[in-house]
Amino acid sequence: MSFWEALWLVVVSFAFIAYLLLLFYIIGDLFRDRETSGWVKAIWVVLLIVLPLLTSLVYLIVRGKGMTQRSITEAHQVQAAEKEYIQRTAGTNPAAQIAEAKRLLTEGTITEGEFERLKAKAMS
Repeated sequence: MSFWEALWLVVVSFAFIAYLLLLFYIIGDLFRDRETSGWVKAIWVVLLIVLPLLTSLVYLIVRGKGMTQRSITEAHQVQAAEKEYIQRTAGTNPAAQIAEAKRLLTEGTITEGEFERLKAKAMS
């Protein structure tokens, strides 16, 4: 195998992988879109199978802006869900933590020094 054949193999492999990623991205976007009917989605998928390169280019031109909006919306939803999960699992707010520490102090479970440490930790 010569250098140019190896280089051509690398270029073709890269193009093929990039094309597969594009197809997966288009199909993912197509099924993420709730406004498009099932028939239209089916037509897009059939066209992606029959005329893949042309259909991919047309899809990107016609629906490219919508793809961006759907991606942004999904990213915001994922970020909001992640933030809610972190808040739910990380514990309570600082006031509740201080109140819990105060309760433990009055019950005698912790000392005054431990209470101050917990209070400082909750405030930070």
